[in-house]
Amino acid sequence: MFRATVIVALATVAVRIVSLAKELVVAWKFGVSDELDAYLVATVVPLFLISLIAGSFNSAVIPTYIHVRDNDGHVAAQRLFSGVTIWSTLLLLVASLLVVLLAPLYLPLIAINFTAAKLALTYQLLYVFTPYILFNGLITTWSATLNAGERFAFAALSPMTTPFVIITLLLVYPHGGVLLLTVGAILGSLAEVTLLGFALKRRGISVWPHWYGFDQHLKTIAGQYVPMMVGALLMGSTLLVDQTMAASLGSGSVSALSYGTKLVSMPILLASTALGTTAIPFFSSMIARNDWVAIRKVFNRYIALIFAVTIPVTFGLIIWSDPFVRLFYLRGAFSEADVVAVSTIQSYAALQIPFYVGGILVVRMLSSLCLNNALMWISGMNIIVNITLNYFFMKWIGVSGIALSTSTVYLISFVCCWLIVKNRIGLRCAKIQKVQ
Repeated sequence: MFRATVIVALATVAVRIVSLAKELVVAWKFGVSDELDAYLVATVVPLFLISLIAGSFNSAVIPTYIHVRDNDGHVAAQRLFSGVTIWSTLLLLVASLLVVLLAPLYLPLIAINFTAAKLALTYQLLYVFTPYILFNGLITTWSATLNAGERFAFAALSPMTTPFVIITLLLVYPHGGVLLLTVGAILGSLAEVTLLGFALKRRGISVWPHWYGFDQHLKTIAGQYVPMMVGALLMGSTLLVDQTMAASLGSGSVSALSYGTKLVSMPILLASTALGTTAIPFFSSMIARNDWVAIRKVFNRYIALIFAVTIPVTFGLIIWSDPFVRLFYLRGAFSEADVVAVSTIQSYAALQIPFYVGGILVVRMLSSLCLNNALMWISGMNIIVNITLNYFFMKWIGVSGIALSTSTVYLISFVCCWLIVKNRIGLRCAKIQKVQ
């Protein structure tokens, strides 16, 4: 597991370098602007649905997929993959249709205080961005299948495709508007789907699905998927709520909040992608072997390692927040006033790093233990806490309060999930010792 985690971490570093380059080009071209506000608000609902549908599928599918592959063979695993692909594709297509049809109802509520011209641009960007839901949903599902086969490197490197395409478009067409960001995301995700399809084919997995009926394995996945989706719906609403409440604070607030979390997201994505990618396959395999003593040992070791690494990173980002923002963003349309606002947001957002990364590990363990019902209730609590804290912290320190609220939510969520996992593993270990 450690070797796989290192492989994914190194691949993620490469991806984050390309993604950071994209953010630098975006900051140079758009700064903290109404155009970028419109783009961020236009994409928040599609990205939320991708996380809700495809992301939930992964946590529900991987333990069952590994069990079927190891016990029933490749043919049964292919049938399961086909069923999951059809099921998730249908959900993604329905979600895409609803995004377009219901936009006049929800977009004005999210884009609070947007001018008529700014809102019209948001509608345009949303309609162009909609195909991204299907493409990125397939990316998430197909990458998870490669990870379940312990082929981590390719799936971890493929996400650099989209930021590379966006950078290319922005540099080739320097006078183009924010629409280039949307077009680049669509073309990049399409290229990534194609690459992952070839990778699966080389592994002997057909990407052209056939329907074999709703068998017992799909029923098992559905039983785990529903509470997982409800939990993702509630937890994912955090971003939606944050963007909406930031939009109510005036021009550039959504952009400032986005910039303030970009550098924080680098260590978070590096650690969480590496751990989140490798944890479920390895924990699921150990659970299938009923090796609870090893599970407790590995789990405790990784929790300690996470906090030992992320706490110094957190303090470093807080102490050098202003110099980092100046180094990466202060050029072009990004002004001195933007530096002050973004560096403050970044300092509060950095507080979430240890709890977010640790939370990834405990949430993956909960999924491997098929305790997704617990995630659903914790996510419900998170959304209530987030809205409440956003309201009070915004009155206190403005848009920076949203970042502080998010960090507090991840702290509470981590503690709750960790206590549940610790209790369940302890009970299983005690049961084994009693039998022995």
